[in-house]
Amino acid sequence: MTPSRMRWVNFWKHIKRDKQLLVLFIPCILFYAIFRYGPMYGLIIAFKDYSVYKGVFDSKWVGLKHFIKFFSNQDFLILFTNTFLLGFYTLLFGFAFPILFAVFLNEVRIKWFKKSIQTFSYLPSFLSVVIICSMIIDFLSPTNGIVNQVLSYFGFEKKHFLIDAAWFRPIYVISDIWATMGYQAIIYLAAVAGINPSLYEAAKVDGAKRLQMMRHITIPGIMPTIVVMFILNMGNMFRIGYEKVLLLYNPMTYSVADVFSTYVYRKGFLESSYSYAAAVGMFESAVALVMLLGANYVSKRFGGNSLW
Repeated sequence: MTPSRMRWVNFWKHIKRDKQLLVLFIPCILFYAIFRYGPMYGLIIAFKDYSVYKGVFDSKWVGLKHFIKFFSNQDFLILFTNTFLLGFYTLLFGFAFPILFAVFLNEVRIKWFKKSIQTFSYLPSFLSVVIICSMIIDFLSPTNGIVNQVLSYFGFEKKHFLIDAAWFRPIYVISDIWATMGYQAIIYLAAVAGINPSLYEAAKVDGAKRLQMMRHITIPGIMPTIVVMFILNMGNMFRIGYEKVLLLYNPMTYSVADVFSTYVYRKGFLESSYSYAAAVGMFESAVALVMLLGANYVSKRFGGNSLW
């Protein structure tokens, strides 16, 4: 039997062996095929003067016109800076919290308390962005918000947080940590569960304390998972959703809050500049792809762990 035929035989053996798992995977494949890869043909309008009446393929081809217009726009530098800083701060401060939360939660020995904390921590993940932002607005209200009530109780002056540009990024990052920390911690808890218990038993025999076991066993044991999640987060650093920013920002905070996604929303949906908005969105995706590939290369080159 030739090597190529042997590969095909082994391939179909694996298909037959894992057919039940593959059937379960079909909805995931269909979702990405229909809602992720299918619409990608529409990116061609970034290189055309798209007209709703003419359609995608009959619209006039203009090449890089919209990209040049965007790069020469005075808003470009502001949008790039805001998007980068918001994504960078979210990654810098938000990435470590789920890891630390999972590691310390794993050390809790009272089961009912551990399960209660875990349940309350990922409850915000079931809330929509609209509800999350409504809660933030209520908490930070200058009249009866709980944060200002506490400040007033201790003798501090009440603040108008949501109209102060200096507070927008901290509010965004802190609320993002609160909303996603518990859900992301589940991934790390699953990784911790895969660590061989005999390592902890051997460490106890050698007299290691709990903090020492966390440092030398738990964290190194979940390091491959940490690296993979870091690479994925690097790819998403520029992919800041417009929904949360749109619900929290206002004219007083545009200078620090306006990002690529909100700009695309305004240009595409409010001003009907579909080709221009597609060009901006395509640039944002290209930057995210470069960062993902770069993070993967650096991780593989110096750490030995990578996505591929």
